[in-house]
Amino acid sequence: MKQSEEIMTRRKPGAQFFSRIRRNHGLEHATLNILTRRYPKINLAGHSDAGGFWVIGDVEIEDVYESVEEARSRLNGGEKNLAIHRNCGTNFVTSGVLAGLAAGAAMFGAGRRTRDKLERLPVSMLLATLVLILSQPLGFFVQERVTTSADLGELQVVEIVASRKGGMKAHRVVTRY
Repeated sequence: MKQSEEIMTRRKPGAQFFSRIRRNHGLEHATLNILTRRYPKINLAGHSDAGGFWVIGDVEIEDVYESVEEARSRLNGGEKNLAIHRNCGTNFVTSGVLAGLAAGAAMFGAGRRTRDKLERLPVSMLLATLVLILSQPLGFFVQERVTTSADLGELQVVEIVASRKGGMKAHRVVTRY
């Protein structure tokens, strides 16, 4: 564990819980990045929690196993960029929150009439669009600093279980620390 994570764990109750989610999230991203490079035409998704993560998509369990092991090895070897994923929900939430705030700010002070609000709509759309463009790098920054960790520490993969979720193949990757 990094020194900053150790300090966080000692200071805040529940910090260890969030640290586990961040590390699982980083391993999930690395796994999805590897799988996507191997199978560029297959749509994949993931979801992380404190006990591991899900890989959802039409891939075989052997492919998931190999990709998880490669991801662990490469992250432990210093390839921190694998823990960041361009389609992470963090990017979408960051952009959505900022666009919503920009659109709301554009409406601040508009009159009570519907017409007053409609007159502000072009400004609102322009600000929201600009913020969406500018917020993309911020989403990657938030991933790197808040929602994922490339430092896996003592993370161990316990098992990978294949199942189906809503008619789609899903693989549960169970971890422990």
